[in-house]
Amino acid sequence: MKTEIFREAIKSRSKIRFYYGLYQWVVEPYYISRDKNGNKVLYAKVSSSNEVKKFDFRKMANIKVFRDYKFSPIIPIIPMAS
Repeated sequence: MKTEIFREAIKSRSKIRFYYGLYQWVVEPYYISRDKNGNKVLYAKVSSSNEVKKFDFRKMANIKVFRDYKFSPIIPIIPMAS
């Protein structure tokens, strides 16, 4: 269920909100993967920040997709060393 919610949010570039532990997060979801222990994780950029964080699926609750708030992906450009 969470996988489908996040896939749709990634595809439509919709922001999401969820509780993770004791904190509420609003993020721009980018990528679903598995960590080294085989647990599903979501990589997302924290809104109003340039920080990308990894969130464990098992610790997320009360997920809300903001269909009216779209985002444009930010791709960091690393200068090439000469």
